Amino acid sequence: MRMRLIHGLTLATALALIVPSLAAQGAAQGDSVAVKGGGISVKGWTGKVDASKENGTLTISDGKFAAEGSGFRVTTGPSATYWNPANKASGDYTVSATFNEPKYMNINDHPHPYGIAFAGNDLDSPDTMSIGYCSAYGNGTYIMRGFGPAAFQVGGRAPVANAAIGKAAGKNEPVTQMIAVSVKGGNVECSINGTVVGTFPKTDLVGPGKLKSTDGVYGLRFGHNTDVVVTNFVKK
Repeated sequence: MRMRLIHGLTLATALALIVPSLAAQGAAQGDSVAVKGGGISVKGWTGKVDASKENGTLTISDGKFAAEGSGFRVTTGPSATYWNPANKASGDYTVSATFNEPKYMNINDHPHPYGIAFAGNDLDSPDTMSIGYCSAYGNGTYIMRGFGPAAFQVGGRAPVANAAIGKAAGKNEPVTQMIAVSVKGGNVECSINGTVVGTFPKTDLVGPGKLKSTDGVYGLRFGHNTDVVVTNFVKK
């Protein structure tokens, strides 16, 4: 299925962080459900939602990206990628963050992913944009994917299991993933909880219909209907 990211930037006026009450029927059917009081309230950050059947006509204002402590709390809404245009990386680098899902699957009926976005280029142009991401699920699996501008998979379509990836004890139980994407020489690595779960040649990610380069903007990526706290977001 062809997907693209749709651009939008909204400054939220609500200061209180409210985990939304979602329509159970919509979430159970796999539809993205708008978040009350949504928008982006962290200075300098922006975002794009996927153009997908699940998201329908929802925009970036239908998810919530807010500061929490020294990090962020992200509640979606539509599946989306968030970034600050000032955050750029080139050459060899590592971008990492800790993702805590306080209540696994609390606003959906199956696992949805979240992780690190990297190598973003032309993000304001739906027809030429490109960005990659590595994301984990709270059931012990991960994916490496991207947009170039259409969605593409790396290492297969299905999520891949690895013993290093955190698994929630059950619905509404906490699960934490420390996710890092590293560009090293001719490879791109995804590490979760200190273990490299996937190593991919740059040629698997860069090329026509994929990433323009492994250089570019880095940020955060979330599937639809997720509620995640992000801390320790750094580039080295």
